[in-house]
Amino acid sequence: MSTSTKARITWTQALAWRMGRHLLDPVGSESAAGVVRRLGAVLSMDEALAELAVRTRRNASRAGELAQALADGAVIKAFAFRGSMHYLSTEDGGVYLALRSAGRQWELPSWVEHYRLRPSDWPDFRAAVREALSDGPLTVHELGDALTRHRAYRHLKPVFDEGAGTLIKPLTWQGDMAFGPARDGQHTFQRLDDNPLWRGIPDLEDAGPRAVTAYFRTYGPTTLEHVHYWLGDGLSAGRKRLDGWISGLGDRLVTVDVEGTTAYVMREDVDELAAVQPSEAVRFLPGHDQWVIGPGTKDVKVTPPSRRDAVTRKANPLIVGGVVCGTWALKRDELTVCWLDQRRRPNVAIAQEAERLSGIIGRDLRLALSSS
Repeated sequence: MSTSTKARITWTQALAWRMGRHLLDPVGSESAAGVVRRLGAVLSMDEALAELAVRTRRNASRAGELAQALADGAVIKAFAFRGSMHYLSTEDGGVYLALRSAGRQWELPSWVEHYRLRPSDWPDFRAAVREALSDGPLTVHELGDALTRHRAYRHLKPVFDEGAGTLIKPLTWQGDMAFGPARDGQHTFQRLDDNPLWRGIPDLEDAGPRAVTAYFRTYGPTTLEHVHYWLGDGLSAGRKRLDGWISGLGDRLVTVDVEGTTAYVMREDVDELAAVQPSEAVRFLPGHDQWVIGPGTKDVKVTPPSRRDAVTRKANPLIVGGVVCGTWALKRDELTVCWLDQRRRPNVAIAQEAERLSGIIGRDLRLALSSS
């Protein structure tokens, strides 16, 4: 990487540029699948929050488009960062799954002992899973019923009866299956190789530099520790591997000074970053939005320490120029905004964003403002 500083910028500029990359200022015109691809991943533990995370980044949207994108195969859903369910793009999702698989957790002695599946057993086990899903999506219990008809897997019946939460994760990491449309409130799983839009899982040494580059382009300017947080802590990619992929970018990665902090961006983004003007945009984001989860809630430039506990507990953040300045909550048709910052509260901009949120969710909202 280049060690000479290519630009000196302020944190307000850095966050403004990142907001543009996140389709937050200006709000973008991407499809639901396009938003997922831009962000890299969208947490899907709460479907309402996942949909709002996507819709708030689109200047025109309808309820249910993210779920429809999943049904159409335009996005997939798999266990990814920190073992949680995430929406991923069909084009780039395999990049993150390749990193998630790199640790080969299913070969750990504790896994072998608990599931009685040796590393050499996994190719046949994976093939049996794909065969079981050949006629369409199955729930976990249905998948377990199909698999445990095989003598080799009868011992796994209690595992599937309990939900098989840990055992099935590597099957999504390796691309054998992904979540399908929900059925009667239950998760289903479907073969991934039946999706004609799925690009597959690339070789690890191809995936690594792509994942690192994507992070710098969406979450930059950023420090190397932030890369380790997202791709290392989040996907267990391994510090040594990540350092090698970062170094391998060479002069494509350049240094910028952000008010004394050494950060990095891709060379093609430096001029745009240096020219960007600070943003005053107000945005209502859902809890656990990628804006705060991608850099981590310990990033004090995005989430000041006094607001970290609330954001970590899934409070809905209100950001101004990229900084968490408050929280918001809906109770029936009342939108309550709690202002937590020392700066003057931008009442007009908050009211305008409240009106935009009202249009997104299709309800007239009464705005109530308070300060801590």
